[in-house]
Parts: sequence; C-alpha cells; structure tokens
Amino acid sequence: MSRKLWKLAQSDKEAAATLAESCEIDPFLSLLLYSRGFSDDEQIYDFLHPDAMLSDPFELIDMEAAAERVEQAIEGFEKIAVFGDYDADGVTAAALLYLYLRERGANVVCILPDRIRDGYGLSPEAVERLFDSGVRLIVTVDNGIAALDAAARAKELGIDLVVTDHHRPGEVLPDAVAVVDPHRTDCPSEFKDNAGVGVAFKLAAAIEGDPESVLGQYADLIALGTLADVVPLRGENRALVCAGLGKLNRAPRVGLAALMAAAGCAGRYMHASSVVYTLAPRINAAGRMGSAEPALQLLLCDDAAEADALAQRIDACNRERQAVEAKVCAEAIEQIEADPGIQYASVLVVAGEGWHPGVVGIVAARLVTRYGKPAVVISLDGKTGKGSCRSIEGFSIYDALDSARHTLTHFGGHSGAAGIGIRAEDIPALRAALDEYAKSTHLPFPTLTLDCKLNPAYIGLPLLDALEALEPCGSGNPAPLFGLYGMTLTAAKPVGEGKHLRLTFEKGHTELKAMLFSVTLAQFPYQPGDLLDLAVQIERNTFRGETSASVRIRDLRFSHPDEENYLKSLRLYERYRFGDRMTDQERAYLKPSREFLLDVYQFVRDHSPWTFDVEVFCKRSGCPERFAARVRVAFDVLCELKLFEKQGEAYTCVHAKADLAASEILKALS
Repeated sequence: MSRKLWKLAQSDKEAAATLAESCEIDPFLSLLLYSRGFSDDEQIYDFLHPDAMLSDPFELIDMEAAAERVEQAIEGFEKIAVFGDYDADGVTAAALLYLYLRERGANVVCILPDRIRDGYGLSPEAVERLFDSGVRLIVTVDNGIAALDAAARAKELGIDLVVTDHHRPGEVLPDAVAVVDPHRTDCPSEFKDNAGVGVAFKLAAAIEGDPESVLGQYADLIALGTLADVVPLRGENRALVCAGLGKLNRAPRVGLAALMAAAGCAGRYMHASSVVYTLAPRINAAGRMGSAEPALQLLLCDDAAEADALAQRIDACNRERQAVEAKVCAEAIEQIEADPGIQYASVLVVAGEGWHPGVVGIVAARLVTRYGKPAVVISLDGKTGKGSCRSIEGFSIYDALDSARHTLTHFGGHSGAAGIGIRAEDIPALRAALDEYAKSTHLPFPTLTLDCKLNPAYIGLPLLDALEALEPCGSGNPAPLFGLYGMTLTAAKPVGEGKHLRLTFEKGHTELKAMLFSVTLAQFPYQPGDLLDLAVQIERNTFRGETSASVRIRDLRFSHPDEENYLKSLRLYERYRFGDRMTDQERAYLKPSREFLLDVYQFVRDHSPWTFDVEVFCKRSGCPERFAARVRVAFDVLCELKLFEKQGEAYTCVHAKADLAASEILKALS
C-alpha cells in the first residue's frame, strides 16, 4: 500500500456542542456531523431521518412522458423490452422494472447485454433483434444516454424508446419519447446522485403513483444496486438504502437469501459494507466473467431450490473472477516493476494480450492502492484494446483522458473512473500524454482523511451507539475514521493462520487491542516499543452473546513523521527515474556522497536481508525523511555496483569492493 498524506477534518467543538444541544443528539455524533459539513438543525434532522427525504419522481424532466408511454403499453399489451446492463446496478434496475411491469400484467421481456459479445449499452443491432421479436417499446435502465445510433435505428423501425439513465449526457441527447436522466442540464430535480436502479425506481413510482408502495416491494434491489454503484449515500440515496437494508435483514427475497447463504453470511445482520463486500461482487462477477443472465434470474427467482443452484453458480463465478483478477494483477505488477518508463510515470498505463476485460477495472483499482497514483489497465485483442481507468482523489481521470483524446478511439466516464478504447500502437502515446497532463496539473498526493483524533480510553459501547446514527455508511458518507496518536506498540501476534495480526498498544493507563488484516508478521515493519499513529475504525463485535467494540486498523505510521517532505522527495525520485530533466539543484539533492553510501551499506549489512521500504529505513537509520529520494538512489548505486543483491523485495549485502567512479548513476548526477 502506498504512503498517504493524513489530513484531519476541520471542526469547531463549540459550534458542534451548540448543535448537539439544539438537536438533542450525542455531542460526539454532533462533532462528527459538523466535520462532515452539517452545520444547521435542518440538515442534521434530514440526515438522521432519511425516510423523509424521498422526492417526487415527476421532478425529473421527461418523467411524465415516460410514465404515460409505459402505461399506454401496459394497457395496450404492447410488447415491452426492459434493456439493462451487466453490472449490479444495471441488473438490479432491470429486475426491478421487469418485476413491476410483470406485476402490472404487462407483456414484458428483460434483456441484458453480454459484456464481451455485445459491449456496453443499447446498440442498433440489439434494436433490430428486439424489433424482429415483436418489441414495440424499449425502456433502458442504467444506460441509453449515449445510445444515439440505437435511438436513430429505433425511430427508423417505428419502435418507441424511453431512456432512463444516470450517467452524464453528451452534447446531444438520444432521439426518444423520453430521456429521464437527473444529469440533464435542463433537469430541475435537485437530487442528482441516484444510481441507475434509483432512476428505474422513480419510473415505477411515477407509473404507480405511490412511491412508498413501490419502495416497500423493491427496496432490497434498490439498496443492492445503489451500494454496488458507489454513488453518494446522501439525501435520497440514504433513504433508499436504509429502507433496503431493513427489508434485506427482515424479509429478503428468495434469490438474495440464497446468495447470502452462498456467501456465508446467512443469519448475520447485513450492513451497507456487508452488501458492498459480499453480495455486490457476486452479482457483478456474473457479468464480468460472461453473462449477467444468471444474476438476473437469481433476482427474479421465487423457488428456493432453483435460487440455491443459481447462487452456487454465481458464487463459483466469483471465485473464478478472483483467480483471474489475481493473475492479471500479478502480470500487471510484473510489467510495472520491469519498466521504469511505466513504473515511474505519473499515471500507470499497462496492457496485456488476452487480459480478461471483466477484471481490468478491479485491477486498476488495486494498482491505485498499491502505487498511490492513477492507473489505466488495457485488455488487448490483437491490434485493439479496451481499458478501465481509476484515479485518486483530486485528479480527474476523465479530464486527463480528454487531454489525450487524440490517442483514443473512444472514452467515457467521470473524474474517478473511466473506460477507453485504443489502438495497441497508440499506448505509448497515451502514456506520454497522460504523464504530461498530470505534471502540468500537479498530481496530488493520495490522502487519508480522519474525522477526528480520539483518546483510546473512550473506545467502548457508548461510542458505538453514537456511531450507529451515521449508518448506512459508504461513498459520500464513509464509516468514521479516527486517529489514535502516540500509541506504543507492545505486542504483535499472528492470527488467522498467520495471515493477519492482533496488535497490542498502550497509551497512558489504557491498553488497546486492534486488528490489522492481510499483513503477516514478516511483512510488519514495526517493533515493540515503537511509537505509532493509527487510523482506525470502530466496529461492533458480538461473540458468544457478548458485544464489544472492535478496533480495525486501516493505516498506521511512525509518530511525528515529516510526511509532506517525504512524499515530495519520493515524487522527485520518480521524476528522475522516469527520465525528466533535472536541475543542477535537483541532481545535487539526489546524489549520495561516499559517506552517505557507506552509511546505507553498513546499515543494510547489519540488518540483512532488508525487506522494508524507505520510510522504515529512514526511521531505523536516523536518516531524515526529506532525503528519501537520496536513499533510493543509494540503493540503486549499490545494486549497480553489485554491493547489494535484490531478490523480490529483499536487499542482501554482498561483501565485496567496488569503485564508485564506475557508477553510471553517479556520473549522470554529477
């Protein structure tokens, strides 16, 4: 995981205390809400009472025309096609509208595209197939806003088209009976953040004339799609997800109950995070690895035996997805580590022949976490490729791609994620264009925002009770992250067959145990006695009927770091390794002296093999963190002169003599 710049959310204790008193809420909860931008009684009331936040579906432009045309088709028994997408949002949106129309007695079919065969969205070819099957009204869900050619073909054939979508429209809208999209510039709806399933729900609510009854019937589908699509859990989305979690825990539909059992969470309370990390990936896996049809059938299924079989099939598909993802990720990392022109670019761009297009987006996200910079992962099929892009906060990957549009056949998305089409021969040009754009806009450091500092003595059930009011947590309303500063590590114990660690800390008279997942003892760079800062989440844990507050570590570091100078130093090293022109001052800063090289050599000799990063080296050796780049260059020189051997992440000292004058690295920095 890359080093992040820790930031503490701004707050005002006096203002938060005043709000707590006027709203009659827990003072600590008030402090958290204030730090998240809630500064008056009305905002806090709306947040804490999300059931009051459902808006009128007719606030969306074209909703009246859409509802009237669908109602006309129901009454006339015209054949309707609900056309969805292959991800969890598109599948749940399609299932919701199909089930609602079927309940109304409509002559309706449900169609999902195949990711590999059909690609994204409604195509002219799909319109022609639907026409041949007798369809006379197509309703898109979670797609359609960019289907200009498909809309034109539908008009030629005499098929009416109703578009419901939540993606940003281009300059031209599809020629349709209705285009319902909250992101239309002429849409008066105040709430713009619905997922595709949220817009589909609003269409059903407009047709029915009773949003509450539609929500009561399909809330679990709405919550699943909304959480899977990572839209902000503010405003109306919060109301929808709250209702959906209630239904999911109280009386889930047959298919979702079967999926919960297959995922190993039957009988457990499903929080928003449970849906995001267990149910959503499995629904997505079907569409990623082939056809999303089994996922759709699972959501439509009302037979327990059939649902169990479908859930097991989807669970197996998810395991396959994990294996394929791990393989592609390993190949991408190998490609990055082997080429400084890729590894040290401001934006990572990797490509592989035959990489499964269904996992490249997940792999891109993993590379962002590992390297702390935006990533583009491209699946090549001969001379052409399709890619997925992920970014860091504060850097719009969409704008970056727009600056490189001359290298692409097409692209689309938003600031955090995007998709591209590209010719294989243009990948180097894309890499160069993205790097130039990132440097011209000053690529930010990845950040970690803490809600507040916390005294470990206050961790307990009363704190958990106060935090419950923030649920459901997710995008736009993340689970609270607290900073525990100046904690002394006293013990580190492997658990879970050595895959995780249970750490013990002390501060003052308080002892604290915390879990650090997916880190082995060999990978753990800290020692008893180290003074550390922890970024933690507090979770409710029930074991054998006893409930306690469990502490989960999300990040940790040495206390009192010179964080910004450390990150700036590493950024300079990356520019140097990428081949950017260095000033005389920068070369002098990077070049290690003979004494510096000797200190590095002797330290590694005394701690061989050395497997940890530069931050740990600086702390253990006493080297100021602002010289992190010089340390990296020193390691490069010592490897060049064969005084160090590197195997994987481990550096081993070789007892030999070498002439520093023979170093090409040092010559270039002179």
